[in-house]
Amino acid sequence: MRKFAVVSGLVLVGSLFGAVSSQAVEFAVVGARAAGMGGAGVAVTTDAFATYWNPAGLAMTKTVDIRIGATGQLVDRLGARDTLDDLKNFNASDPSAASKAQDIANRLNKPAASLSGIAAGGLYVKGYYGEHALGFNVSDVATAGMFVSQRVTATGTTITGQMALNGLEARQAVVSYAYAFMDRTFSIGVSGKVIQGAAYTGSAAIQGGSDISFSDNLGKAKTSTAFGIDVGAMYRPSSWLRVGIVAKDINKPSFDNSAGGQFKLDPQVRGGVAINPWETLTLTADMDITANRTLNPDIKSQVLSVGAEQTVFSELFSLRVGAFKNTADANSYITPTAGFGLRLWALRADIGGGYDFRERGALASFNLGLVF
Repeated sequence: MRKFAVVSGLVLVGSLFGAVSSQAVEFAVVGARAAGMGGAGVAVTTDAFATYWNPAGLAMTKTVDIRIGATGQLVDRLGARDTLDDLKNFNASDPSAASKAQDIANRLNKPAASLSGIAAGGLYVKGYYGEHALGFNVSDVATAGMFVSQRVTATGTTITGQMALNGLEARQAVVSYAYAFMDRTFSIGVSGKVIQGAAYTGSAAIQGGSDISFSDNLGKAKTSTAFGIDVGAMYRPSSWLRVGIVAKDINKPSFDNSAGGQFKLDPQVRGGVAINPWETLTLTADMDITANRTLNPDIKSQVLSVGAEQTVFSELFSLRVGAFKNTADANSYITPTAGFGLRLWALRADIGGGYDFRERGALASFNLGLVF
């Protein structure tokens, strides 16, 4: 039985590494602990958030865990947000309006100049029975992208062009199962997801004085329902080392959009490693194995995340730092992150976030939990 389990696990890990498709939305950061550690969660998450990060993590600890939380992230590329602010404040009566109009057009026409938004929130629960673990979550994972779809031109003081806005809100009910064996040296897990996708395809005319935002221009959503499957594995060869891997949406769920097309979620594969040099310190890193397409057609996402957590006073406080970078985007900069956790008996409270000081992209997360 043990040999069969080991072989099954190796086959699973091999199949995950083989699932390198490249068309999906961006991997969202879920939970404040992961947010504080640079967005790394595949190998370290063993609480209820494992229903998102890696279902195999559920079986690595014998706890009953309830979490509620929300995360938001804005990615600004090549100063797009500042340029849109300049467009909003453009005054055709300004003596230098013509040169300012050309400058705005030039900046918006830069390849990859765009904005992305990612948000996630919901209720996450896990429990266990012996070597078995069950989890579920009711959550919402939303992604959006805003980019120039019709080249911007400046004729004198007149600015013309068009911006496209794509959005996908995945309203999910997720049930996860995990099994640990070999004295919790190895675990495998699977999640089944019923997803109601609300797909948005909007557009906005670019002209001097116009205020272009996500919320005002996404248009009406078209909803459709699909089923998704995530699989994962976790291996702990010693008390100080853990490795994990997860493949999300391996059955490629797709959702109709209002433009007559579809947003398809091809598999996202991510690996992670966690090291404990001593009991109170955790060092971790994640890497997207796939270069995932985003809702901005010129942008791919393949994120490297690194982080550390130091607990003090018997885990009363947890201090976290980290950083992440999209290695598939030449215009991406390293974003530093930090976070803080508080433990009072069964209660957990965590905050985390990050800020890109060059492009003004931001990440923020907060959650509350009960652990028994």
